[in-house]
Amino acid sequence: MRDYRTVQKEAEIEIVIHKSRFIGRCFPLEDEGEALAVLARLRKQHWDASHNCFAYRIGETGALARFSDDGEPGGTAGKPIMDVLTAKDIVNAMIVVTRYFGGVLLGAGGLVRAYSRAAADACDAAGLLDMRVGAELSLTVDYGRYAAVEALLRERGQIAQTDFGENVAIKAMVRVQDAADVIAAVVDKTDGRCRPLCTGEAYMRVPL
Repeated sequence: MRDYRTVQKEAEIEIVIHKSRFIGRCFPLEDEGEALAVLARLRKQHWDASHNCFAYRIGETGALARFSDDGEPGGTAGKPIMDVLTAKDIVNAMIVVTRYFGGVLLGAGGLVRAYSRAAADACDAAGLLDMRVGAELSLTVDYGRYAAVEALLRERGQIAQTDFGENVAIKAMVRVQDAADVIAAVVDKTDGRCRPLCTGEAYMRVPL
């Protein structure tokens, strides 16, 4: 596991440049099959569009990367869309820009600018999300110390689950490199009555 950046949600924008409509869409996704399914759906939905250009990067390092100009002059659509993903270091995401030609030729430079803008606007609308490798902590604390421990955990990480019973059972996430310090801080805060257990690793979702 390693940290990576993706997008928070699906988003759609539309811009008009010299009478051509550019519909930009951004999608979070997990694998290429999901990307191809989205593309098939959009191509069916926009069967009458001039072009459905796209780019996607899959995997924590973006090792699987594909883009297409879909009939636009080479290098004027798919590559500019991909450049938006790489410049923002976004993976596990796809951008599709659908164009309805308005009758005015934009030229190579104009196309690059139009597709870049539509892709960037779609990305901004989707929002960025950091997926950070975290350590899962499990602990049980009495009610008298709960407020102080919860505040500490929220300051240093995230609360995943809280169960209120005879005592309070908490599952929390902190950065892996911070786990030892957080455990020590909880032990100190509870006068040694609570020692969190590290139960594994998982991703922490951190909106930007």
